[in-house]
Amino acid sequence: MKIAPIIKAMAARPSMFDHVLVHTGQHYDEQMSKSFFNDLGMPQPDFDLGVGSGSHAVQTAAVMTKIEPVLTQIAPDLVIVVGDVNSTLAAALTAKKLGLRVAHVEAGLRSFDMTMPEEINRLCTDAIADDLFTTDRFANANLKREGVTDSRIHFVGNVMIDSLLAHVDVAQKLAFHTGLALKPGAYATLTMHRPANVERPEKLAEILDAILAGLPQMPIIFPVHPRTRARIAEFALGGRFVDSPGKPGIFLTAPLGYIEFLSLNSRAKLVLTDSGGLQEETTILGIPCITLRENTERPITIEEGTNHLAGTDRAGILAAIAVVQTSPTKTARRPEKWDGKAAERIVEIIAPAGR
Repeated sequence: MKIAPIIKAMAARPSMFDHVLVHTGQHYDEQMSKSFFNDLGMPQPDFDLGVGSGSHAVQTAAVMTKIEPVLTQIAPDLVIVVGDVNSTLAAALTAKKLGLRVAHVEAGLRSFDMTMPEEINRLCTDAIADDLFTTDRFANANLKREGVTDSRIHFVGNVMIDSLLAHVDVAQKLAFHTGLALKPGAYATLTMHRPANVERPEKLAEILDAILAGLPQMPIIFPVHPRTRARIAEFALGGRFVDSPGKPGIFLTAPLGYIEFLSLNSRAKLVLTDSGGLQEETTILGIPCITLRENTERPITIEEGTNHLAGTDRAGILAAIAVVQTSPTKTARRPEKWDGKAAERIVEIIAPAGR
């Protein structure tokens, strides 16, 4: 979702850019990966490193080992990394050690929680990147507080929102909710993938039970990652789910493609998630969001958007649900430069004439 609009903007300037797309394979489910490439209209990657799963150290090392010969072969003028995953840091480190220029898209986000692997990736990537493309004023302030010079910071907006605005009309026409016998505004969606939430049986059970207690009459659609589904089975939590999407309760589906899930979220009454991207998407969609985390690196979605930070304990989740249920009309303001043109701004900055 983050790289697709940048590729499109570069492809519109063929005389300026010769871009090469590297897919590390960190997100390794073949069907999920393929559907996202198709939904976003992205070309097939020029290189697929096929890194797959592993511990943070194993995965980061594998990306570095496999991307080094690619970067050596191509010798690019610029390496663009996006987000905050292990691949982001691994590619940035490898490029810098080869003497290559690095740009980080979605720079400056901070949760101030060093127990989050993503926070470590963000901090280290921003420390070595040459160009830092930020999404909002909080990110700008974070970088300046860390001593980053103004010349490295470029406030361009949010490429995630570029993708959303480019596809929301198609997604809404799809009306994916109808295939699940759901009525618009009468269901919720749920995503959870963070290890702190899904890798401990007592915590996963507490979160699920709180959601069920807070929304006893609402169908809740949970597209579940294969790893999380395995944990549900391992922890014997299967009895907490219903067998039909139209029933009140949590219904598990296979992972959904980008367009399918955007369609589903755009017609939901509320979204519950531990994902960073969904906090941003719901702000633009105007859908209430309950974030199942103790902190967020996207405070703009709380201050200007529809996001409510619930924490991960029962009391906090129930309180957030109650607020959304009783005051569902929290007015969202579209954050500055979340206008679908972030990728255009990035490309203008990195274009040869702009350097």
